[in-house]
Amino acid sequence: MLTRILDQIAATARAAVPPEFGQDVEKNVRAVLDSTFQRLRLVTREEFEVQQAVLQKTREMVERLERQVAELEAKNATGSGPAKKPPTAV
Repeated sequence: MLTRILDQIAATARAAVPPEFGQDVEKNVRAVLDSTFQRLRLVTREEFEVQQAVLQKTREMVERLERQVAELEAKNATGSGPAKKPPTAV
């Protein structure tokens, strides 16, 4: 998709100048736009969707772990005797 947009912009720039300068203008516009987009560090839709899926799985895991911690805290609160302190690092 990005390539198609670059093609359209470059073709528009080429059409806006006299024919003898068109090819140079199109080449220069494409180079400037390509450089600008690379500096923006854009990602493809596919890369975005992969990261979105990873984030969703991570959120699900965090929610599951939060539930487990809550269950363990509840068991500890209702258990007999004082809670044991975890060992401390030296």
